[in-house]
Amino acid sequence: MTDKPVYLFTGFLGAGKTTFIKETLENHEFGDDGRTLLLICERGETDYEPEKFVGPGVRVEVIKSQEELNPANLLKISSRGGYDRVVVEYNGMWENQRLFQAMPVNWLIQQEMCLFDASTFAMYNRNMRQLCFNKMQTADMVVFNRCEKGMDKMPLHKEVRIANRRSLIVYEYGPDDIEPDDIQDPLPYDMTQSRIAIEDEWYAEWYRDINENEDNYDGKTFEIKGRVALSDELPQGQFAFGRHVMTCCEADIQFAGLLAYYSGQENLNVGDWVKITAKVRVEYAEAYKEKGPVLYIRKLERCEPCNPEVATF
Repeated sequence: MTDKPVYLFTGFLGAGKTTFIKETLENHEFGDDGRTLLLICERGETDYEPEKFVGPGVRVEVIKSQEELNPANLLKISSRGGYDRVVVEYNGMWENQRLFQAMPVNWLIQQEMCLFDASTFAMYNRNMRQLCFNKMQTADMVVFNRCEKGMDKMPLHKEVRIANRRSLIVYEYGPDDIEPDDIQDPLPYDMTQSRIAIEDEWYAEWYRDINENEDNYDGKTFEIKGRVALSDELPQGQFAFGRHVMTCCEADIQFAGLLAYYSGQENLNVGDWVKITAKVRVEYAEAYKEKGPVLYIRKLERCEPCNPEVATF
């Protein structure tokens, strides 16, 4: 079964998805080298003009409801063949995971682009924050179109970075007038030091960065507060150290922890608040089933809970 690259375009109605896809399918650099399956999950004000598409051909399939977005239906669409790649115009009111779970096994996300209208983003983010966060969380690129010269880009930049530190951010002011985001995101702590104290309000940022840039942390020693999570699946001398983190809203609060090695683990209880001094080593751990950051605790003492107890960005 041949793998099919999927180009996914997300964003709310009126964000410019159809226009962007139209221009892409009408571009010889994209269309000349293969056939395209265009999967439309949302119909906006702009219509496609198939007669302008370039290349061997574009087959259009329409998904009218979330109920139709299921593994059986997508497999049926896929089995008709006659395409080399998939372009998806996704419905802004549907969470991305629904599509990911329904895709045939040979559909592989090649690129995911999220588009927002800069003039309405704040309203959508305020009223439908979970959906906004969901779109930005896995996007390779976030495009804010209909921007105005001189606007304050920092609020837009911050919202993307809360959801996704790796995504490219682009601001579009008009046709052929785009500006890549160049705002730097310095960490709140000094990574040039060999021993670093992490303040309570920095935990979420620390946890995200140590997982995304683990090699930068190898050999560093940290002083940090968190909670104990014990599991029968972990051998003696190991436990999970971490805190509950809220990235978007209360519904997505989850425990964000790392594997910790500590010889006095038998004296700990589930939920204990502790302050540790630990050295990070990036190595294979059976608990991860892969290589990752592990905490070798040199000092541990019980402490008062962080206030608030749930960490946020």
